[in-house]
Amino acid sequence: MSLVNATVGGAVAIAEKRAGKLGAEFFSGRPTTMIERAFFALRSSTWIIVASGFVEPVFYLMAFGLGLGTVIGNVTGIVDGAGNPVSYTAYIAPALLATSAMNGAIYDSTWNVFFKMHFAKLYQTMLSTSIGPLDVAIGEIGWALLRGLVYALGFMTVMAPLGLITSWWAILAVPGAVLIAFGFASVGMGITSYLKNFHQMNWINFFMLPMFLFSGTFYPLSIYPDWLQAFIQAWPLWHAIQLERAFMLGDLTPDIFGHILYFLVMIVAGLVFTTKRLTALFMR
Repeated sequence: MSLVNATVGGAVAIAEKRAGKLGAEFFSGRPTTMIERAFFALRSSTWIIVASGFVEPVFYLMAFGLGLGTVIGNVTGIVDGAGNPVSYTAYIAPALLATSAMNGAIYDSTWNVFFKMHFAKLYQTMLSTSIGPLDVAIGEIGWALLRGLVYALGFMTVMAPLGLITSWWAILAVPGAVLIAFGFASVGMGITSYLKNFHQMNWINFFMLPMFLFSGTFYPLSIYPDWLQAFIQAWPLWHAIQLERAFMLGDLTPDIFGHILYFLVMIVAGLVFTTKRLTALFMR
């Protein structure tokens, strides 16, 4: 009982401290609370489900890179930063690394958030305390970002013994994966807040699959007609793949700043959108 009283008293004290401060109803400075809870929940989760988002790109790398890649050889018209020809396996590996980061972020910021919102009723409970909607948004997105980072690091450990890391610039692929995961998680959580049932959640996979297949993952964008190229270049995964491919191949051009800016805008817009949405849903 004393523990409960202490917890309640602490929440009341924080709420009183925030009273009258600009933006206090949105942010209490405690987003780590969400990350801590997610970590403890993960300990009781089925690891096969958690690892599924990482394993899928690895299977594609083995099947297409090591399988089909032996037949294709080098990719025509593609060279690395040193001017050397690029094998098909080395060409698709950065794209699958970007996909791995996206998967980690999307799975946690969509299905995980959907369950907490509609079944566990976690956000309603937490937002009735001193925690604000921006705390929830940053905490959940931060956890999704960590999952995307772990997926990316795991994928790079697969690439290394295969000889697919040939440039020192490849080290930037890790923070690049974090940026990618941050962008997808920020937008993913906001979109999920509008979805009401499992049928609507299937739309996420409906959009992710063509984005994965047509964003230059397995072949250059130049094979498409110009009008379709322009359409694909608006997709976030295309920017993610181009960014990771530039780092992994050591082929850095000014274009990378455009890809980075794309994700920075995506992150800011996603955070604002998600915070406003949570406020509208649970703090009326």
